[in-house]
Amino acid sequence: MPRPPRPSALYLFIGVVTWPVLRLVFRLRATGREHVPDGGCVVAANHWSSLDPWPLAIPLFPRRFLRFMAKQELFWPPLGWIVRGGGGFRVDRGIGDREALQTAVGLCRAGHVVAMFPEGTRRAKGFRKSRSPRWHAGAARIALDAGVPLVPAGISGTNRLRSLGPLRVAYGPPIPLDDLAGHEPGAAARVATQRLREAIADLERGVDSGAA
Repeated sequence: MPRPPRPSALYLFIGVVTWPVLRLVFRLRATGREHVPDGGCVVAANHWSSLDPWPLAIPLFPRRFLRFMAKQELFWPPLGWIVRGGGGFRVDRGIGDREALQTAVGLCRAGHVVAMFPEGTRRAKGFRKSRSPRWHAGAARIALDAGVPLVPAGISGTNRLRSLGPLRVAYGPPIPLDDLAGHEPGAAARVATQRLREAIADLERGVDSGAA
């Protein structure tokens, strides 16, 4: 198997500098890292904060590094240089950017880990379980089109950073996709997304109880 792609110098710098901050200040703990393969894959998680990619990525550092979609409004200098160096690539969320999806598929096929947040946007403050966000099928579509594993993850604590609450991340076994081969792409993505949603909910409940 080819060696995983190498991160940028900026990504390495951010990882080295912030790893002790997350571990010591925010008490980051992670489980299930073995479920993230050495080859290309999609890692999909629940979404509390714009900082979610940070604790999602650090437990995998330096073995793997994450690539993630970032809204095009962030790509102005010098912020855009930082976002790009940190693994981000541009997406126009207002028009359902097909080019960004194809970029993500290409990255997965090249061996990258693409991070996705299928809830589509951050949860509002005071979010209740009964008010579920509208889930998007992009993560499943990318994994199916690229032929790579779809790995669920649960994140807890990024909505409590000001209180220095503990951060917890759990990576789960890849979602079964083999039985969806040959199905109509849209239908296959919807089935895979429902499976993903259930797996992330289970992982999130687990990390929430572990952070208590």
